[in-house]
Amino acid sequence: MKLYAPKYYKDFVCIADKCRHSCCIGWEIDIDDKTAKKYAALKDGYGKIIKESVDFEDTPHFKLKENDRCPHLSESGLCNIILNLGDSCLCDICREHPRFYNYTSRGKEVGLGMSCEAAARIILNSDEYTEMIELGKVNGEPEPSEIDTIALREKIYSLLSDDSVPYTEKLQTIYGAFGVSPSVHTDAEWCEILDSLEYLDEAHKELFAKYSSDISTPRQLEKPLSRALAYFIYRHTSEAYDEADFIVSLGFCLFAERLIASIASDNVEESARIISEELEYSEENTEAIKTHFGS
Repeated sequence: MKLYAPKYYKDFVCIADKCRHSCCIGWEIDIDDKTAKKYAALKDGYGKIIKESVDFEDTPHFKLKENDRCPHLSESGLCNIILNLGDSCLCDICREHPRFYNYTSRGKEVGLGMSCEAAARIILNSDEYTEMIELGKVNGEPEPSEIDTIALREKIYSLLSDDSVPYTEKLQTIYGAFGVSPSVHTDAEWCEILDSLEYLDEAHKELFAKYSSDISTPRQLEKPLSRALAYFIYRHTSEAYDEADFIVSLGFCLFAERLIASIASDNVEESARIISEELEYSEENTEAIKTHFGS
């Protein structure tokens, strides 16, 4: 089957040691079985250091150092595995981040996660979300669905990219067309829900307490928020298996968009990155939000 991506995908390059929020710090790093077997067989040179850095019990993973730092992250912010053995020796999660994949009725799609600051910068500054490019072919078959999620997605994209429609009207139209909006709860109720989540950084709990569902939006935020919403929709609704699942996923997207709007102030890219990191990259937190949009 074919592999697709938003047109902006081709612009992504890892900024490595220039990244202010390294994906090699603060995250558990699980190692896929194939790579774990490769690491277990290493004996000499830096390979021995890699082998000794892995906990092979249960799900193989790197033994993180102080401050949850990957043992192979150099002081200069580069990966010692790549420097010594090349990127072919990376485990899947390190090679693929921040990419994610969805299976749709058309084929497989790949995107970039906004928890990565380089990806967030591209996503929030590009209107190329409306254009899909074909990257080649991959193994597998398209995933059947009861609904055409791509057609629904493109319908929303057409609205979001229409500069003749005020942004608040765009949101109201989406809310009305799909019968879902963050107003399923009051702002106070949402703040209680956000307070109950688990956070990588507890300071973000206080930041999220600024949440407001008020759709009045500063003009300078309208374009970035349109692009952020398009990204969330691409990531979270594309694999929906029926209408109810699509609505639940769309509810999460609309809530995340309002959360960015609530905390963005002067730095929308960093706000989007934080929300992606705390909500999207925690399956538990994502589901905790989605639950409130179910019937």
